[in-house]
Amino acid sequence: MTIDDALTPETADALLAICLMAAMCDGEKSEVERSEIRRIAEELGSGDPSALSRKILMGRLSLDEVASRLSTPSQRLLAYEMALGVCESDGAFSSAEKQFLAEISSALGLGAAESAKVAKEVESVVLAPVQSQTVPGSSTAATTDNSGMILNYAILNGALELLPETLASMAILPMQMKMVYRIGKSHGVEMDRSRIKEFLAVAGVGLGSQMLEGFARKFLGGLGKKLGGKMVGKAANQVAGSAFSFGTTYALGHLAEQYHQGGQKLDATSARNLFETLKSKASDLHSRHLPEIQAKARSITPSSILQMVSGQGPV
Repeated sequence: MTIDDALTPETADALLAICLMAAMCDGEKSEVERSEIRRIAEELGSGDPSALSRKILMGRLSLDEVASRLSTPSQRLLAYEMALGVCESDGAFSSAEKQFLAEISSALGLGAAESAKVAKEVESVVLAPVQSQTVPGSSTAATTDNSGMILNYAILNGALELLPETLASMAILPMQMKMVYRIGKSHGVEMDRSRIKEFLAVAGVGLGSQMLEGFARKFLGGLGKKLGGKMVGKAANQVAGSAFSFGTTYALGHLAEQYHQGGQKLDATSARNLFETLKSKASDLHSRHLPEIQAKARSITPSSILQMVSGQGPV
C-alpha cells in the first residue's frame, strides 16, 4: 500500500505502535535485536519521543486502544501489512507472532479473506528466494571484484527508500540478502537464508529491527531526529532515509566481500567495527550518487519491485 502524506501525527503514532508491538511480541529474538528495538522505540513518537515507547514497553497500551485510533479501512489494512512485514522479516512465524497477528487482525476488524490477501502480498516480497535467476544485469558468474554490483544494490535500496509504497520498504532487506547471496556465490559459497541471517547478525543487523526502523523513518522522521536533534522537512528526511539504506547496503556488501576473502572468519566485534567504518565511508558516496538514486526511484514501479525480489529482473 502507499503511505498517505495526509496522515496525522496521532495516526502515524498508532501505526508505528503496532509495528513496535509486532517487533516486541517474539521473545526469541537475540539480545542484539532486542537492544536495537529498544533503541528505535526511544526515538518513536511525534510528540514526546519516549512516551509512546514507554507505554508499550510497560504493557500500558493495548492493541484494541491502538486499533481504535485507525479510522479508515486503508489505515487498518496498512497497519496489518506492516505488522506482517515486521514479524515475517525473521522468516517463519513463531507461535507468539502467530498469536499476535491473529489478535491484531481481530482488533482491526479484518475478515479472513482480507488478512489472507495481505499476507500473500507481504510473503511474496519478504520471503522471496535469495537466489536470482540469470537475467541481464544480474549475472552470478565468478568474479574477483563485486564492487560494481554492491554499488548497484546500494543505489537500488537508496532509491526504494524514496518511494511511498510500503512494498518498497519491505523489499530493501530481501535485496540485501540477495546481494550477500550473490557475493558468496561469486566466491564459490552457496549461502542459504539461514546462513545469511547469521552473517547479518554478526554484523549487528537485526532483521525485524531493520524493517521497523524503515517504517519509523517513513512515518515519523526518526532518522531526522538523530541528525542534529531537529525534525527536518519531508524532502530532507527522505534523502536522510535514502542515505541510511544506501550506507547499510554498501557496508554489508563490502563486509561480505572481506568475510569471504578472509576464509569466512570474522568475529562479531571486528565485523561491527568494520561495518560502522564502511557505513561512514558510504556517506560521501551517497551524496555523489544521489542523482542516480533519484533517477532510479523514478523508474521503479510496484510490478518491477516484485520482479526484482523474485529474481526475475535486473538490479
